[in-house]
Amino acid sequence: MQSNPRILHVTKYVCAPILAIGTILFFYGFVNDFSNIIGIGYGAIMGGVFIFIMGLFLVATEEVLERNKN
Repeated sequence: MQSNPRILHVTKYVCAPILAIGTILFFYGFVNDFSNIIGIGYGAIMGGVFIFIMGLFLVATEEVLERNKN
């Protein structure tokens, strides 16, 4: 059960900078009308969210498997 908080902390520390960079790129491209930068920012935001959801899925799966084992 020690790996659950570690996985959540890692996903938090990995996804927060990705989301911040993606948001900054998205707004920079939106304000300056750079459609390529908007796409890169949007992709970074979606990637950060996807990584976070996969981390939550791993933690939930590990807890269910541990609970069924006991």
